[in-house]
Amino acid sequence: MRRAAPALAAFAAVRLLVLGVLAGWCAVAGSSPHTLLSARWDSLWYARIAAEGYGYEVVLPSGAVHSNLAFFPLLPWLERAVAAVTGLSYGSAGLVVSAVAGLAAAWGVFAVADRLHGRRAGVWAVALWAALPVGIVQSMAYSESLFTALAAWALHHALRGHWVAAGVLAAGAGLTRPVGAAVVAAVWVAAVLAARRGERSRRMALGVLLAPMGAAAYVLWVGRHTGGGLLGYLDVQAGWGNGFDGGWAFARFIGARLASPAFPAGLGLLVGVALVLWLYGLCVRRRLPAALLVYAGIVVALALCASGYFGSKPRLLLPAFPLLLPPAVALARLRTGRAVAVVGSLALVAAVYGAFWLNGSGPP
Repeated sequence: MRRAAPALAAFAAVRLLVLGVLAGWCAVAGSSPHTLLSARWDSLWYARIAAEGYGYEVVLPSGAVHSNLAFFPLLPWLERAVAAVTGLSYGSAGLVVSAVAGLAAAWGVFAVADRLHGRRAGVWAVALWAALPVGIVQSMAYSESLFTALAAWALHHALRGHWVAAGVLAAGAGLTRPVGAAVVAAVWVAAVLAARRGERSRRMALGVLLAPMGAAAYVLWVGRHTGGGLLGYLDVQAGWGNGFDGGWAFARFIGARLASPAFPAGLGLLVGVALVLWLYGLCVRRRLPAALLVYAGIVVALALCASGYFGSKPRLLLPAFPLLLPPAVALARLRTGRAVAVVGSLALVAAVYGAFWLNGSGPP
């Protein structure tokens, strides 16, 4: 904890800045920051699951069915537990879970970066992760912070050869979001490479077996609940318009904007995608551990190549923290004042954008 303290302080400072700007914006706009953070969009679905369990669905005029089975159960379970202990509403309990999970995620990101590149790079990796343009989601009653915490610590333990811990954490990630498959794959890759180096143990085998249990248990339960068998969860996601088409729908979405008056928005999206792919290529060239490359690659692929709501893509990339390791190393080489100026500027932009975003269309 003492070694990670500067990173956690940086994370907390950015979060306070973001929340402060949001509070000021809401005071002018006449909106409620608490409502925006805990009682809109997906947070409402999580709170309803915490209160009533599964089985709720909305039928749209088009005939599409939005079922709450699309949302994995770990966050609602934790919301229910916190609400039972504290007496808070489920939405407020979600904010508590997000706050604690955000600190745990920051610590996990630091642990991975510190192990690979040293303490200073670890601090800047956390600061960059906190200052991402959609970093406001880290303070919402959403599952991104919880998932990133579980993923980061699973990767950290896999890199250290703590197989049972890695497997348990991967199972938890699999109960949090569908992209938990990326954590499972990363743990398996780390185990295979360790086995090739001659490491064999029952603990490794147990970790490998535990890793997919969370996601598998929920997907199988949904299949039984819906009668759809192994494909039941995919049918639920299809009702929301989510699928995997290799990025074709997203490419058409960008192309339509490039050919319309919304050209600047399309150009911005194109630059954003290019930046993500460039950062991933940089990670490959810097020879990050294979487990991190597999994890980040799957997160990026699922975010960019899914056919669901396109406004979700920035926040779906939030857990891809390994992409920030090369920039963090570069910041670590700068003088502290310059690095603080760079990250501080990014944090201020993120704070203003987050307040604008939540008071406008907001995260889907």
